[in-house]
Amino acid sequence: MLGKLDDMMRFQETALNIREQRQQLLASNIANADTPNFKARDIDFNKALQGALARKGGGSTSAPDMVKTTEAHLSSATKATIDGAPLLYANPRQGSIDGNTVDLDDQRNQFTDNAMRYEAGLTFISSKIKGMLTAINGQ
Repeated sequence: MLGKLDDMMRFQETALNIREQRQQLLASNIANADTPNFKARDIDFNKALQGALARKGGGSTSAPDMVKTTEAHLSSATKATIDGAPLLYANPRQGSIDGNTVDLDDQRNQFTDNAMRYEAGLTFISSKIKGMLTAINGQ
């Protein structure tokens, strides 16, 4: 019972952390909607969550860390990632004269969707904690 509860809380914590980082990324896209040559970025939430859970759970599905044998090798820090999922570039539906790929309507929709899912995760965790407190207090 306790193991299942711990796994559920770890899953929710990981999902909320990734959603928070994605929210910051989407906010950056919106803030740079008028910046010439700015390229909108996003992540694949499912891949980021799977990668983070595999690393936290110690599963064998995560890739081993690469070893840098010489300073001439590129470091893994040069690749932008969120919990191991690479940052993806948005494919604009309509080209822009200034080279900016931010579709403001699409970014706002994604921002709102991500915020609602974040709030739903918080509500879920809160209800589980309230349920545990009710059971502990014997009410």
